[in-house]
Amino acid sequence: MLIPEDLRYAENHEWARREADGSVRVGISDFAQDQLGDIVFVDLPEVGVTLDAGEAFGEVESTKSVSDVYAPIAGTVSAVNEALLDAPEVINSDPYGEGWFIVITPDGTQSLDALMDSAAYAATTE
Repeated sequence: MLIPEDLRYAENHEWARREADGSVRVGISDFAQDQLGDIVFVDLPEVGVTLDAGEAFGEVESTKSVSDVYAPIAGTVSAVNEALLDAPEVINSDPYGEGWFIVITPDGTQSLDALMDSAAYAATTE
């Protein structure tokens, strides 16, 4: 299982990566996609939606189940990976790359430091 060290992780298995412009790219971890199985559908929010940390912003449907996806930090959705609507299986093959879900512009109330680092996240998946 791949757990990149440059990311931060939420307890619901979302990852967060700070981008150069200060925005935060969000997806689900390799562990999460593996647990879900083959992903066949994804529901994503609209650009401009404001999210609270821990708030569900979409769903992933697999051959096994349907799961909510949660915002790891508070902010406004500034981009959505619309390619996933036509090819949700990319989440299985590239969860930390092309399988990202949304980009959030943080509202400044929370730091990524509040999320788990890779070692802490790895401990939760054992």
